[in-house]
Amino acid sequence: MTLFAPAPRRRSRARTVGWAFVIGAVVLGLLASFLPSPYLIEVPGPVYNTIGTQRQGSGKDAKDVELIQIDGAETYPTSGALDMLTVGIQGDATNRPSWTSVVRALFSRSEAVIPASAIYPEGTTTQQVNEQDAADMQSSQQSAVAAALIHQGEELPTRLEVGSVQPGSAADGTIRKGDVITAFDGEQLTTNVDAGTLRAAVAKHGTSSPATVTIERDGVSRQVEVTPRDEQGTALLGVGVTERYDFPFQVKIALQDVGGPSAGMMFALGIIDELTPGKLNGGKHVAGTGTITADGEVGAIGGIRQKLYGAKDAGATVFLAPADNCDEVVGHVPAGLDVYKVATLDQAVTDLQTIASGKSTDGLARCGS
Repeated sequence: MTLFAPAPRRRSRARTVGWAFVIGAVVLGLLASFLPSPYLIEVPGPVYNTIGTQRQGSGKDAKDVELIQIDGAETYPTSGALDMLTVGIQGDATNRPSWTSVVRALFSRSEAVIPASAIYPEGTTTQQVNEQDAADMQSSQQSAVAAALIHQGEELPTRLEVGSVQPGSAADGTIRKGDVITAFDGEQLTTNVDAGTLRAAVAKHGTSSPATVTIERDGVSRQVEVTPRDEQGTALLGVGVTERYDFPFQVKIALQDVGGPSAGMMFALGIIDELTPGKLNGGKHVAGTGTITADGEVGAIGGIRQKLYGAKDAGATVFLAPADNCDEVVGHVPAGLDVYKVATLDQAVTDLQTIASGKSTDGLARCGS
């Protein structure tokens, strides 16, 4: 009998080890459900029709407010939608998604996992990021108005005001915060210009010789010489400028509680649609995204995949994507969404006019072609 006695004990140990493994896995799973991760999750956010309204206020005071309000110029009826898109972020500077949420997001086509440091660098608070997003939105809206009016043929008096001078830069000690740059190497910078116009002029000049910069300081115009310096392969003065435009009539964008610069192109298209007879989108449901400069250059944005799915869920059938985001678009387009790539506001307008006319769109640029 004793020859068979050890067998039950071996089964008992095996059973004990098995249960220990199961319990350990359960404990680890529970911990993963609650332990914060070093990541954030991007998800499709709210969608707003730039030629439509937003519900603002609360309770009895709530009302639908037109996002684009134009006073002092003739406007025309619009229809359909020109949607701007947003990205929601799960988590912030101090509260992070659990590991379980991160793993789930990895298997979602409409969500993305990003390092928390991509939005909240070390030492940055949620409030600081929100304030910067709000400032970016305000700047983007001004650029959108300028781009739309320039597209419409308006001449806009412009001030390029120096908002910052990088310590130790080429301009340090010569150009001051508050100066207004009115010309560079004799080229006037007072009409239909933006920061990109100045950057292009500096790059064209190069770093081999002093450039003549005309500034206004305390109401007095003067010329100074600054030799741009090479910074990572680009000629720079080392100043940050803010565009100030003198618009011929009032254009107000009344969007609330949304930050960032990525709605610029869609706001510009909405303004053009309201200022132009006919329907720019042909009455279709169009969505899109992209930053905008006053001279109409469309720039890349973040969260393009989430915006594609947000557009699809909102009912859009046409999507305008920045050309510089095309590598993120290919392979991530939801079924039923027709995506066109655009690099300028003029191109976006032409594309919409072609789509609205019902003509063939075979000649329009697309990501991956």
